[in-house]
Amino acid sequence: MQREHEKYLSLLAKQYPTENAAAVEIINLQAILALPKGTEHFLTDIHGEYEQFVHVLKNGSGSVRRKIDEVMGKTVSNSYKKQLATLIYYPKEKLEIVKAKEEDIEDWYMMTLHHLVQVVKCVSSKYTRSKVRKAIPKGFVYVVEELITEKEEVYDKEQYYNRILQTIVRIGQADAVIVTLCELIQRMVVDHLHVIGDIYDRGPGPHIIMDTLCNYHSLDFVWGNHDVVWMGAAGGNAACIANVIRMSARYGNLSVLEDGYGINLLPLASFALHFYKDTDCSCFRLKEDSKGQFTNASEVEMRMYKAITMLQFKLEGRLIQRNPEFGMEGNLLLDKIDYDKKTVCIDGVEYPLKDCDFPTVDPANPYELTEDEWKLVEHLKKAFMNCEKLQKHIRLLYQKGSLYRVSNGNLLFHGCVPMEENGEFTKTFIGEKEVSGKEMYDVLEEHARKGFFGKPGTDEHQKGGDILWYLWNGPKSPAYGRAKMATFERLFVDDKATHKEEKDAYYNLIEKTETADKILAEFGASVTGGHIINGHVPVETKNGETPIKCGGKVLMIDGGFSKAYHDKTGIAGYTLVSNSHGMRLVAHEQFETTEKAITEETDIISDTLEIEKFARRMYIADTDIGKRLKSSIADLEQLLKAYQQGNVGNRV
Repeated sequence: MQREHEKYLSLLAKQYPTENAAAVEIINLQAILALPKGTEHFLTDIHGEYEQFVHVLKNGSGSVRRKIDEVMGKTVSNSYKKQLATLIYYPKEKLEIVKAKEEDIEDWYMMTLHHLVQVVKCVSSKYTRSKVRKAIPKGFVYVVEELITEKEEVYDKEQYYNRILQTIVRIGQADAVIVTLCELIQRMVVDHLHVIGDIYDRGPGPHIIMDTLCNYHSLDFVWGNHDVVWMGAAGGNAACIANVIRMSARYGNLSVLEDGYGINLLPLASFALHFYKDTDCSCFRLKEDSKGQFTNASEVEMRMYKAITMLQFKLEGRLIQRNPEFGMEGNLLLDKIDYDKKTVCIDGVEYPLKDCDFPTVDPANPYELTEDEWKLVEHLKKAFMNCEKLQKHIRLLYQKGSLYRVSNGNLLFHGCVPMEENGEFTKTFIGEKEVSGKEMYDVLEEHARKGFFGKPGTDEHQKGGDILWYLWNGPKSPAYGRAKMATFERLFVDDKATHKEEKDAYYNLIEKTETADKILAEFGASVTGGHIINGHVPVETKNGETPIKCGGKVLMIDGGFSKAYHDKTGIAGYTLVSNSHGMRLVAHEQFETTEKAITEETDIISDTLEIEKFARRMYIADTDIGKRLKSSIADLEQLLKAYQQGNVGNRV
């Protein structure tokens, strides 16, 4: 161990080659520990609603408006604060509107620049000067630093600052500086973003959301079940691909695949028009909206929807048969159809079918693909695996994401920790290994990574892809948390008794303190001060349900970003904000459009509920980053000691 330590110090000495360099870094890191903890922003279940997502990201779940109120107080009107907030969210668009209406634009520039500088000072006060400098576009580093940094050597600071502002306006750089300051405020108001699953499906813009997150300054992901099915599709798993296309068709979002990702679906359209030309597609109208209205669907879209759904059932049947440990034989229904009686047998009970006109299904061998289906599957696999944009987005999910995360004592996961009614962790076999609790998560994630990064054609790659599909809808999947995804039943059986998707026991037990404590301890989170933060299940606020469980120890923050849930939940999403003073839950009203937010200055109206006020202000020293910095300081002090004892050239 001594030799390894000396080897490590030798490597550290290359980064800090002098006693002075090591000492300066110790001083710097020690000072950082004394800064307040940065603001963490938690979002979940975004479901492709990119306009609302982008707005919430820009306003920091109300954090920007809170800072404006803090800085401006009662010195300006509420209408001006609304205008300033809108400018910060959408600076380029709002500037064009203001310039077209404002009579004295130079006076407006001066006042606005002055107020923006004040807000920047406020939001950047908890960061080091170095961190702020790195966030400023290179062309304006000097100007912005001069504006936001106190300069005690300047006797008349007001005159000094005014001269800078006047020059900015006079030489025509006001717009550029305003945009820079606004984007800096957006950047500084939130230090780190946690996305706790389900970016994909339902809404029209998951690709836009992922493009936005590719450029975000600091974030991590926890994978939701709607994410892992896209991850499996990008890795080439045929069952996952079929599910992704079916969900896109169901919600009228095939354009996400065709236009957003450039995936060619013409072979599917040709296949559907040929084999499903004369079939009844009345069960395959597009998904109804929150008001119960069906989106108009073309004949081609309905036939594509039906064709990919039947192909999905075949592919899933084959996957279930080669993975008996999944325990999903109850999903195998194509072989339970009586075509003469037009019925299906589910759990020993016979139900009439609304539709059993399936021209590509051979009743004698229902899970066998036709030659044309195999060709279609191969085309789709190549299209998904060779889509550069999709691969980039999914790689980001893998690079920054995981099935769960422990952050500053809090445990983040999307769905649940599978449990039995007696409070014990559910045990299940993954391959030949029986796992439960944290180990279940770890083993599933290990396979999930192989489903994308494994070599195509190998057993581990196929198994990994199958695990990603299982995470999407398996009965003991922690990302899904239900007994069964009743896709077949919902489409073809009228009896709603077959539609039930029974929740895992976790959702009943989590109100108990002993359950929450057991889970926190299992994953190495803080039992005394930590929280479980997850989403996945829409909170029906209008029916009196609350996202705050177990006395505030558990926070289920899926309030329904997706418009399809708004009538059910009564709101348009929950988010969570944690800063150095405490944690607050934010309930959002429905967001109309970006255009209306800009032109009419309509922000998302949000109700804020304080979850916890810390007994004392939290500093970086109290965080995970602080732990890493303390470890680095200890190593640097060892290096400094080696320098002071003259051992650097000898043993280090």
